[in-house]
Amino acid sequence: MHEWQELIQIIIDEIDGCIKRYQDEALTLRFLSRRLGYSEFYTTRKFKEITGMQFREYLRSRRLAFALKEVRDGKKSFLDIAFDYGFSSHEAFTRAFKSAYGVTPCEYRKNPVPVVLRTKLNTFDRYFVGLGEIGMIQSTEDVKIYFVTIPAHKFLHIKNYESNGYWDFWQKQAQIPGQDCETICGLLDSIKGKLDDDGGSEANSGSGQLMAYIGDPAGRLCAWGFPRAECYGVRLPADYSGEVPEQMLLQDIPEAEYIVFEHGTFDYEQENCSVEEKIEKAMADFDYAANGCSLDTSSGSITYLYHNPEQHWKWVRQIKRITK
Repeated sequence: MHEWQELIQIIIDEIDGCIKRYQDEALTLRFLSRRLGYSEFYTTRKFKEITGMQFREYLRSRRLAFALKEVRDGKKSFLDIAFDYGFSSHEAFTRAFKSAYGVTPCEYRKNPVPVVLRTKLNTFDRYFVGLGEIGMIQSTEDVKIYFVTIPAHKFLHIKNYESNGYWDFWQKQAQIPGQDCETICGLLDSIKGKLDDDGGSEANSGSGQLMAYIGDPAGRLCAWGFPRAECYGVRLPADYSGEVPEQMLLQDIPEAEYIVFEHGTFDYEQENCSVEEKIEKAMADFDYAANGCSLDTSSGSITYLYHNPEQHWKWVRQIKRITK
């Protein structure tokens, strides 16, 4: 089973790569099946078995997700966008767009409200399926530690007081209607103006999405016994005035000073555990008092966790200066 999960992930990665490069001719079931060395029928059956979606359904929904961002952020004509993403005409694109999002491309460009996009599937994750780190290489990079002042901004998010870590967070959120990973990540992916967005379209990576921990004003304890909530969301400009999805919260985060523990690019499959250990050790060993500060655990204080192997893994922890 794990072998086929990995093979289907190859197809999924190839789909996103071809869509980004506008290589429509490579996005056929025949082409992708040949890459794996299996028949179209068998590949289609395994794709549905592993992802729960038909191949053509997934391909169409991912094309529309990429196309929506061009409608939202660019100035291309709708006809050009339609052709770029494999639609035969302006009319065909408009019908598909409205069927998926409830509005036409023209209406959405004028008023880009949050909609649920089809984020990239992740069928094979070594840690999720219990295989862990390969351990073939070890990063030689050290953890950088530095202070930074982050200007006032907003944080759009959902929160959970009972979860303990990323996977547990989403397992618990899946029990709440409208707060499952697919829905929340799809909504966040469509939000315009995210501060950490680099144009990606994957959960917790290049689309500005991240975990956070917020000090709770009511003193409610999280799974670790601290008065804070585990959260997932996106940072937005302080003047953000867009629509807030009904299942999410929008919090004002004032300007504050933070300490950053950052490790650069790493190989997820081969180094994830090793890099995590490095960062945790650096945080545990850091002498806050000697540097004239302490962690800020007061109500409303926030800690951000960025986990994107192609860029960095970093903890951004709010601090307060010790006055003498």
